[in-house]
Amino acid sequence: MNQLPFPSFRRQPWRVVGLALLLAGFTASAQVPVRSVLEEGSLGLHPPQAFRLVEGTSKDPAVLPQALWFFQGDLVAVPTAHAAGFDRKFTAQEDVRHWAQAHESQGDGTLPQLVWVGSPQVVRGVRMAQDGRALVTPSGSAHPFALVPKIPSNQSYFDVSSLRHFEGRLLDMRGRQEGERFVARTLWPCDFALQQPLQLQPFSPGARLATLVRQEGGGAKAPLAARVLWQRDPRTPLVCAGKPVLAVLLNGAQGDDDEAHGGHFAIATGRFGAQGQWGDWLVNNFYGLDMVSEKGILAASLPMDAYMGDLNSGQAWYRPSGMVVAVLRQDRASARVQEALNRTLNHFYRHDFRYHHARANCAGISLETLRSLGWDIPRLGATSRLKAIAALPVLTVKDLSLEKGCKAYDYLVAERTDLFPMVAFEVAGHDLLDRLAQGKAATPFERMLAEDLEALLYVRIPQFPSSRSFGQAPVASLDEYLARTPKDMAQWKIIPLLPRPFPEEFKDADAPAEPALPSSYAVGAYGGALGLAVVEIGRRWRRKRRR
Repeated sequence: MNQLPFPSFRRQPWRVVGLALLLAGFTASAQVPVRSVLEEGSLGLHPPQAFRLVEGTSKDPAVLPQALWFFQGDLVAVPTAHAAGFDRKFTAQEDVRHWAQAHESQGDGTLPQLVWVGSPQVVRGVRMAQDGRALVTPSGSAHPFALVPKIPSNQSYFDVSSLRHFEGRLLDMRGRQEGERFVARTLWPCDFALQQPLQLQPFSPGARLATLVRQEGGGAKAPLAARVLWQRDPRTPLVCAGKPVLAVLLNGAQGDDDEAHGGHFAIATGRFGAQGQWGDWLVNNFYGLDMVSEKGILAASLPMDAYMGDLNSGQAWYRPSGMVVAVLRQDRASARVQEALNRTLNHFYRHDFRYHHARANCAGISLETLRSLGWDIPRLGATSRLKAIAALPVLTVKDLSLEKGCKAYDYLVAERTDLFPMVAFEVAGHDLLDRLAQGKAATPFERMLAEDLEALLYVRIPQFPSSRSFGQAPVASLDEYLARTPKDMAQWKIIPLLPRPFPEEFKDADAPAEPALPSSYAVGAYGGALGLAVVEIGRRWRRKRRR
């Protein structure tokens, strides 16, 4: 049990009385109903009964061995049949394009190779006792309770401010029954369900999603809020219960890591619950596999409440977030997106391509998969190719580091929607609002999505209080990034990470090779120019000597 610095019981005797009454309930009342994660709810658009639980250490022949290797010591759900495949002849995006062309009218009904559930069990609609050491059901019965331990490398954790934040609120929890107590791994407030019906609050002319993201310092300390930005039938208040969704998710900047001001980006699919719940949506999180996250984060499809509320890896514990949610009348477009992302994740686990902050980060992988599927999300181009040409030699000489020069070049020439989560979020969100919601669709997938759109929501998700600093809105440019961080990189707050070498036996020698980075070509061009200059200087020197 994580020890929390709670107020002394001796100073507040009413807490002792309350705790005694709760403990008496352990024997006098029914225990908290603990259910298997595969008994109720959903995994995105899929019924949980279509999956089975597997330990990451298993050698399950039905699952990609590369994928299971990353989840050693953890728990995943794998489909009982119809797992998504991949084509080893193609790169990830070529594979998605070929698959999309072959399944233009509808998807193939396949499921993710695995879903990272982490916890085998769930309890719903319970409260934490005032001391944080018991769960209380609506009937008043109590149950022993603990939190999973903090990962040693994690920089912060649940504390008294967290307890006060959740005190009195109904919670859903994922975790594991250990003897008489339930050990929670994920906390999710039941009041996050979107109250229905929702009223239309469209943008004023010229308003932008970035404005909503940046309100109240990024919304870390603000309450959860939902707003209907567009609705096909504006005369009728929106009821979301049971409706399928496609969500674009933006996580903000962290408050204690100068390498994390860019935020994070993900795509989610699923269906609203009967009371507007959305904790069961499936989030497709692309994250670096070659380094061990200090919070235990892994690239995976995983439930929204785990993605946001896992006590170590949950995004809501260290930054605010926002979502644009496309509410749909049927699930065909959302299902196709999930199936396309399934294929991309399969290539990712196989190391057919690797996570790269300038070329293939969370935003770039997600948006390029959507583009390969047929959603032509606009491109904005590079930050500045002229600056890139100057930055490579200047930083190489200044810092005596070719690596730093190349890194700057790759950032400056990268497509901005693929580089910055904030830019990806705004461009994709406004493409939904300003083009597809207006029926301006060009491709078969866009027409499908446009036809099924019923409403577009913006949802602001606050940060959970803990011992971590509060975060803020993410940056949208390199200039903004540099303005937010100390000029001297030696003063940056950076959390060091350990490498995770990928086993040689898992590599596919026949997989298409990754293309070279743009900086590689630039270095070659500079090298060629330098070589020509040296030859010309030598030629002139020899000519001068002969005179």
